[in-house]
Amino acid sequence: MRKIEQIFLYGLIVIGLITILYVLFADAIDGMDGGILNPTTALSFLLFICAGGFILLKLTNWNEEIVIIVALVLSSILTFLLYFFVLIPLASAEVSLAYTNESLQGQVARVIVPIPIDGFGEIVIETVNGLISKRAAGYDQEEIDYDKQVLIIDVEDGTFLVKEYEPLK
Repeated sequence: MRKIEQIFLYGLIVIGLITILYVLFADAIDGMDGGILNPTTALSFLLFICAGGFILLKLTNWNEEIVIIVALVLSSILTFLLYFFVLIPLASAEVSLAYTNESLQGQVARVIVPIPIDGFGEIVIETVNGLISKRAAGYDQEEIDYDKQVLIIDVEDGTFLVKEYEPLK
């Protein structure tokens, strides 16, 4: 086994172990994450270099310098693809499914069961998590017809107090 092969193999083993440790303890190292030079991209770049270099040395008869250059280029491409097509979408998909009734105040909803005077109807609120339907009453005890847009003013005992929504023109 050539010396460069050993370097690639040992690098693959060590960086693989560090990657496993990082995955297990990533929450404890949360402050280091940020930008393109976060630990995930750095470790994947080094891992791709070592793996690509080792595989190329085993499968080809190329010169060591060519193998290193090809491994660097291959690693750069794979890290770029991993970052932009896996890590960025995963980071932006980290939306909490939790909400409170108070957090819905100020939202615009649609009436799906008409709200009578001094009575209850039902509204539906569109969020990033889907549709939420809630019991509603008129804020000023007014009647609101089906399919009207309403603005959520307040929440009292689980009932949303709403007014008919009039967008600015």
